[in-house]
Amino acid sequence: MAGEIPDLVVQERTGSGKGAARQARREGLVPGIVYGGGADPLPIQLPFNELMRKLTKGRFLSTLFNLKVEGHEDVRVICRAVQRDVVKDLPTHVDFLRLRRTTKINLFIPVEFVGHDDAPGLKRGGVLTVVRPEVELMVTAGDIPDHITVDLTGLEIGDTVTISSVDLPKGAKPTIDRDFVIANVQAPSGLRSADAEEEGETGEGEAEEG
Repeated sequence: MAGEIPDLVVQERTGSGKGAARQARREGLVPGIVYGGGADPLPIQLPFNELMRKLTKGRFLSTLFNLKVEGHEDVRVICRAVQRDVVKDLPTHVDFLRLRRTTKINLFIPVEFVGHDDAPGLKRGGVLTVVRPEVELMVTAGDIPDHITVDLTGLEIGDTVTISSVDLPKGAKPTIDRDFVIANVQAPSGLRSADAEEEGETGEGEAEEG
């Protein structure tokens, strides 16, 4: 299970309705709600600047958070909606969903590459080109992996690693149906240039003979 689930510290929001939400915004806070998980909805608010930093980093809607609210037990949540001002495009409200351990969610999981020393293509000067440093998987909230592992052992120059060749954690499934590329081993730039020149000379020779 993932060991570094980021904390999201918020405040419980007193009052409800548009008046309380407007008051929160005047104080530099963004109102929100936490729902689901078999518990009553909990009105919350969080600092505007903190929310903007997280939104700017990207993938806010697919990041699992450990929600911390004073007076309440920590709970795992995922953001399900960010409402924005139609003119300024700034966040005005956020919705978070509580997760049970059996809940299925889509998350981006980092890819870890091992076996570099056992890849003949890399030993010959090949370059590992990582196409996807992380992969979006459907996982169970109670069993989220820290990473998926790609073993480079035996890879030659020109070989490609696709998702179908990777052993995924139990219960994890790619969100993309097709067999997409994760990484490949390319020839070093010097060798590619030499090959291109050789192909060009061969083409010229064939043209002259014709």
